Amino acid sequence: MSLSRIQTARDSVRSVYNDYPRQFWLLVGASFIDQVGNALIFPFFAMFLTDHYGIDLAQAGVIFAIYAGTGLIGGTLGGAMADRFGRKPIALLSLVMSAAGNLAMVLAHSLTLLYVIAAVIGVVGSIGGPAWQAMMADLLPEQKRAEGYGIIRVTFNLAVTFGPIIGGLLAALSYLLLFSVDAATSFITAGILFVLLRETRPERAETDAPVETLTQTFRGYGKVFHDKLFMTFAVLGMVVWLVYFQMNSTLSVYLRDEHGIEPWGFGLLLSMNAIMVVLLQFSVTRYVSKRAFPSMLVLAVGTLLYAVGFSMFGFAASIALFVAAMVIITVGEMLVVPIGQAIAARLAPEDMRGRYMAVFGFGFAIASGSGTWLAGQIKAQLGFEWVWYLGGIVAGLAALAYLTLQIRADAAAFAVEEPVLEPTLEFSTEQGGG
Repeated sequence: MSLSRIQTARDSVRSVYNDYPRQFWLLVGASFIDQVGNALIFPFFAMFLTDHYGIDLAQAGVIFAIYAGTGLIGGTLGGAMADRFGRKPIALLSLVMSAAGNLAMVLAHSLTLLYVIAAVIGVVGSIGGPAWQAMMADLLPEQKRAEGYGIIRVTFNLAVTFGPIIGGLLAALSYLLLFSVDAATSFITAGILFVLLRETRPERAETDAPVETLTQTFRGYGKVFHDKLFMTFAVLGMVVWLVYFQMNSTLSVYLRDEHGIEPWGFGLLLSMNAIMVVLLQFSVTRYVSKRAFPSMLVLAVGTLLYAVGFSMFGFAASIALFVAAMVIITVGEMLVVPIGQAIAARLAPEDMRGRYMAVFGFGFAIASGSGTWLAGQIKAQLGFEWVWYLGGIVAGLAALAYLTLQIRADAAAFAVEEPVLEPTLEFSTEQGGG
């Protein structure tokens, strides 16, 4: 590479770095450290449960279900606490408590205690999610949020590309060592944030009104659930997550049982997905942002790509077509995920951002808790290929729903009370919608 190209690349990196506040990059770096720790464990968690405790996959599935159920509780608590007490303390609490919980899990010696620990970890590990999402929205101006969420996705996928490799080496030596390293990454992240991160929650306006009580803060969820526009958007997101989650849960079994593809082959597909996101996510998000495409149109296109890619697995019968399907899905993913997060952040009023982001996160929790079970029912009733046909149909209908929201943005049910500064971004942060 010539010196001029190196200098150009360096200037480009410096330009991107200077586009965002230092506190944002602090969150990105801390998030990366923590995500590496998570990536050490998650590919080997089911293996750990079956090996270490001598339970079967059905019992391990109960542990995952406990995680999903208590995770909803944790997210609900975390959203309210982030709005009431601030983002920073809740994020720190979640990091420290989940690290301690993971160590307790590897040291537990009874199945009953394991269930209790899983329930506790499900709660404490999830309370920080809304705080992290809210901090990102607090730190970035509206026009930068989609790109910011895209950068976070790059760090996540970068962690996934090599985290499992390190985790496999550690697991071969000792599960205690594996979980200890994960705990260490969480404690390191918490330490960095404790020292360097400032509180990001917007300051409350000076008023004679009494400070909101904790009970009133939780009652604020009623206001979220009555926000018709936001809840329509959140439910649509949940439906799309139900389709997308099949890639991480059902696809490996389908490719093995129906096409004889070994786990390493599926691993290569997932690695390709992660590498594409690392290399292309920021450029895709920046292109979409600079072109100022209507947000709902971007989500509709991305979801339509899901419909094409996932349905292809139902009829494809060659490695080349499987690769093509994964490429199509990954492009859709790079459109849907960061743009969706940015819209959710915009729809959330500043003083309720934690609770709004918690409710938006319910979609992923519900999808991860029920997606595999739904796939099993479809397989039993209609055949395995129908998981992908129906996934394509559902994603296609979701794309039409996003287009409908785009068309109805100016209708009475979705009218905004104040003029929107950027005419290509359709939604107001005002609640309601009719």
